[in-house]
Amino acid sequence: MTEPATPPASSATPAPTLVRELGVSHAGAIVVGTIIGSGIFLVPSEMMQAVGSAWLVYLAWIVGGVLSLAGAITYAELGAMKPQAGGEYVYIRDAYGPLPAFLYAWTWFAIAKPASVATLTIGFVRILGTFPAFSSFNQVAIRSLFAISYGQLVAIAAAVLITALNYIGIKRAGDFQVLFTLLKIALIVTVALLAFTARQGTWHNFATTFSGATKGFAGFMAALIAALWAYDGWNDLNMVSGEIRNPGHVIPTALIAGVGVVAGLYMLTNAAVQYVLPAASIAASPRPASDATAVAVGAWGAAIVSAGMALSILVALNGTIMSGARVPFAMARDGYFFRALAEVHPRFHTPSVALIVQVALSIVLLLFAGDFRQLFSLAIFAEWLFYLVSTTTVFVLRKREPYAARPYRTWGYPAVPALFVAAAAVLLYYTFTENIWNSLWGLVVIAAGVPIYAYFARKKRKAAASN
Repeated sequence: MTEPATPPASSATPAPTLVRELGVSHAGAIVVGTIIGSGIFLVPSEMMQAVGSAWLVYLAWIVGGVLSLAGAITYAELGAMKPQAGGEYVYIRDAYGPLPAFLYAWTWFAIAKPASVATLTIGFVRILGTFPAFSSFNQVAIRSLFAISYGQLVAIAAAVLITALNYIGIKRAGDFQVLFTLLKIALIVTVALLAFTARQGTWHNFATTFSGATKGFAGFMAALIAALWAYDGWNDLNMVSGEIRNPGHVIPTALIAGVGVVAGLYMLTNAAVQYVLPAASIAASPRPASDATAVAVGAWGAAIVSAGMALSILVALNGTIMSGARVPFAMARDGYFFRALAEVHPRFHTPSVALIVQVALSIVLLLFAGDFRQLFSLAIFAEWLFYLVSTTTVFVLRKREPYAARPYRTWGYPAVPALFVAAAAVLLYYTFTENIWNSLWGLVVIAAGVPIYAYFARKKRKAAASN
C-alpha cells in the first residue's frame, strides 16, 4: 500500500510586515526626544518680548503644557484603540473617509516632514558652526551649476545617517532614541543646575519686567504660540504605533508621562534662565540659556549649552524621520499612493522606500530651497488644522464604534478633547490672521492633493473592478 503523496509546500512566502519591537522606554523617548529640540533654549527670549514679565512667561508655559497634555490624553485613546502605522491618517480615514485622510498624509509627505528634517539639520549645522573647529561650514565646498557649502553637506550627511539608522531597524533607531534622550535630559538638568549656582543669580529677577513687550492678549497669544511650538511633536508617537508592543498600555503611558516630563524640564530651564538674567536681558538675548550658563560658569558654559542643543536637535531628527516615513507608508498601503512606498524591507522590517523618498525630498529642500523655512511655515496652519481634525475623531469614533475595544479612555471626556479643539481653533485663527499669505499657501498645498487623490482613487477602483 502506497502512502499518499505529500502535497508540495507552497512556494509563496508571506510578505514582510512591520514588527512590534518598541517598548515603553522607546515610546517615552520618542515623545520626550522629539518634542525637545532647540526651542527651550531659544523661545524664552521671544516669550519675554511678547509678555514682558516672568510670571506671564510661566503662565504661557503652563497653558501650553495643559493644552498639549489635553491633546496627548485624547491621542492616547486613539492610539490605544487603533495602534496602526500612520497614526492620525488612520483616525481621519476611519472617521471621515479616505479623501480627508489623504490630504493629511499628502501635506505631511510633501511639505511638513521634509521641511522639518531640513530645518532640524540646518539648525544642527548652525549650532556646530558656533564652535571654532567648524567655522568653515559657510565656505563653498562644491561649485557646479550652483554652490554647495560644507554646512549643506553636513546637513545632508546628518539626514542620510539618521535615515540609514532607521532603515536598518526600528529597534536600533529606538535604542538610539532612548540612550541620547537620557543624555539630553542629563545635559538640560546640568545646564539648569549650573545656572542656579551663579553668584550673580537672584530670585529678584523674577520680579523684573521688560518695558518694550507687546503685552495684552495679543502678546500673550504670541508667547503661547511660541510655547506650543516648543511642545510640538508629541503626536509623532502615534505614527509609529504599529511597531509598539502592548500599545494599549504603552501609548497612553508614554504620551501622558512624556508630555509631563517635558513640561517639568521646560519649567526648570526657564526658572534657571530667569534666576540668572533679568527680564530685559532675556528679551535682548538670542540664546538666553547659553548666556545664563556663561554668566554662571564662564565661556565654557556656553559651549555646554551649544553641545546640548546640537544633541537635542539630533535626537529630535531621529524621532521626526522615524515617524514621518510611516505616514506615506500607510497611505500607499491603502492603495492611495505609489505602491512602492508601502514596501517593507524583508530583513529589517522597516518602510524602506518611504524612508528613502522622505530623505530625498529633504535633500532637495537643503540643496535648492534657500528659504525652506518659508516652506515650513506654509505647513504650520495646515498642521494645526489637522491636529484639530484628528482630535475631533475621538467624538466621531465614540459614536460610530461604541463597542470597539478601548484599552484607554480619554480622561475628562468630552471636556478634555473639546478644550484642545477650542485651543487649536483659536490658534488657527491667530496663525491665519497674523500670517495670511503663508496660511493661504498652506491651504493651496492641501488642495493640490485633491487631483492626486482622484487619480489614485480612480486607479484603485479600476484595479478592484478587474479582480
